[in-house]
Amino acid sequence: MNDQKQYVRYQEDSKVLAAIGARVEAQVGRVTVRLPRALAEAAVAAWDRDELGELGEETHEQYALRDRAGELALIGLAISQHGRWENEELVVDLDVASAGTALRASQ
Repeated sequence: MNDQKQYVRYQEDSKVLAAIGARVEAQVGRVTVRLPRALAEAAVAAWDRDELGELGEETHEQYALRDRAGELALIGLAISQHGRWENEELVVDLDVASAGTALRASQ
């Protein structure tokens, strides 16, 4: 029974986190990032790639990997649409959520 009370608290915590996220997005929205050519090109390649075939059941780890690959592809889309080269660096404004996902992946 105590476990259920914990999850009710976690649900409330999740709502507070989402409210904080909404405030952050309203204040930041987009983040300008600079990427070396190789990383920018790899992100665009992820966007351009066609994933064929159906997925079967996935483990949690497989789902998380596919989710990260999808986030990379969305960054590749942003690069394709709005990126600009400044010498050997790609400059693009990313949605704060995409930038945050990339940051979390690096930790």
